[in-house]
Amino acid sequence: MKKQRGLNTICTHSGELEDKQHKGAVSPLYMSTSYAFEGVEEKRYPRYFNTPNQVGLAKKMAALEHGEAAIIFGSGMAAISTSLFAFVKQGDHVVFQNTLYGGTSNLITEEFDKFGIGYSFTKNSKPASFEEEIKENTKVVYIETPSNPLLTVTDIKAIAEISKKHGLVSMIDNTFASPVNQNPIDFGIDVVLHSATKYMGGHSDILAGTAIATEAHLDKIFQKAKNFGGSLSDFTVWMLERSLKTLGLRVKAQNENALALAEFLQNEENVAKVYYPGLSSHPDHELAKSQMKGFGGMLSFELKEGLDPDLFQQKLKLIKSSMSLAGVESTMLSPAKTSHALLAPEERKAQGINDGLIRFSVGIEEKEDLMDDLKQALEEVKVKV
Repeated sequence: MKKQRGLNTICTHSGELEDKQHKGAVSPLYMSTSYAFEGVEEKRYPRYFNTPNQVGLAKKMAALEHGEAAIIFGSGMAAISTSLFAFVKQGDHVVFQNTLYGGTSNLITEEFDKFGIGYSFTKNSKPASFEEEIKENTKVVYIETPSNPLLTVTDIKAIAEISKKHGLVSMIDNTFASPVNQNPIDFGIDVVLHSATKYMGGHSDILAGTAIATEAHLDKIFQKAKNFGGSLSDFTVWMLERSLKTLGLRVKAQNENALALAEFLQNEENVAKVYYPGLSSHPDHELAKSQMKGFGGMLSFELKEGLDPDLFQQKLKLIKSSMSLAGVESTMLSPAKTSHALLAPEERKAQGINDGLIRFSVGIEEKEDLMDDLKQALEEVKVKV
């Protein structure tokens, strides 16, 4: 058996393109949108996801997630929507985890009814809740773990086993964990999805997505993808391949910082609750330990009642109040106003997302500097109350 390369070796070398002309150390960039069709082994076309840079990056993505093949999309939502529609049609049904990224929930509630596709949301993230929702026409089971923004953890292996038992395709949004911390294919999941905008890009300057699976499952996704047209420009593909070289190093630093800051916030008298699977107080801590290699760079928290979360974010000097997540810089936002703003207030409440919840994407800065910033902002909020 061929020895599997280590994480940072995969990040640096898998899928790289050889510069045969100049022997450069990095993959050359092929910007052409028009390729020969006579006398060539493969007819290349950007919308068919097979330009040289797309193919090279897909190999790296597949290696990172221990999958057979991958496809690169223009956004995480393009990866999610295309993959879902590749396996369901009118009259089919999908079981979804109850705690999902707001954009995914909006896709389901806004679009599925138009196509005659049924769906159910689980009551909670426990495996039994998923099995309860399976119907005769169910085709796909979809999970997200850790979830956005409350960091609930779902048992990946159990969901994969339930899916196989019922002959269903299992899908996971693995964005929050990243391939560094979690590899769902190793636990039996069929299709792994990422918003590559986040940890894979890591510098807040790339919009992309990816799906990783077996060759057979990827072919089904490709057949839908070429019609939906969610491909990515080769310049951004090249940028993403470059960014992935430091993925392991960045995420390791973010893991370490997030754990330290979660522990710090948990002991702050003006913080009511902290959501982070790396804390022993987290209800899913033991499950997270069993399926994650690190606990990630994302956490959420709530201030004590009476403290203004908006004012708190305004008083931060180092941590940015900003959309999106997983960049090298630390950012915060209010999910009710951003990532989950598309959900109705009652839907957010049902997921446990209150208006005072703050989501914290921890970067690679020195943790002492981040702690100092949190302390001074908390003090400022106390003064103003």
